[in-house]
Amino acid sequence: MQYDAKNSEEYLEMLEDDWRKEKLLIVRQMILNYAPELEEVIRYKMLNYGKDDTYIFALNAQKHYVSLYVGTIEKIENAEALLEGYNYGKGCIRIKKTIKMEDTGLEQFIQKTIDMWRAGEDTAC
Repeated sequence: MQYDAKNSEEYLEMLEDDWRKEKLLIVRQMILNYAPELEEVIRYKMLNYGKDDTYIFALNAQKHYVSLYVGTIEKIENAEALLEGYNYGKGCIRIKKTIKMEDTGLEQFIQKTIDMWRAGEDTAC
C-alpha cells in the first residue's frame, strides 16, 4: 500500500489502527531506540531511516504484512538464523500477523545492520 504522506507523523496517522500499525510501531521503535541518530523521512511513500542520504531501512504497512526493507539481507551475519520464521527475500522481510516478533531475532538483526552501517560496511543492494 502507498501513503501520500509528507512526513512520518502524517504517515503514522494514515495507518489503520490494526495489527499492521502495531507491528510497524514496534519495528520503528527497535530502529529508533538503537540508532537515535538516524533520520526518519518519507521516501517512495514509506518510512525510511538513514543519515546524509544513505538509507539503511525502509518500513511500510502492506495489505497482508509489514515490510522491512534492508538492502541485501545476506550481507548481515547470521541473518538466516536471526530471521527464522519470517518470510523474506533478497532485501525485504515480511512481518505477518501471526509472527511473535519478541520470540525472534529481528531486533538483533536490526542492531547488526546498524552496527555494520556505523562501521562503514555496505548493506545496500
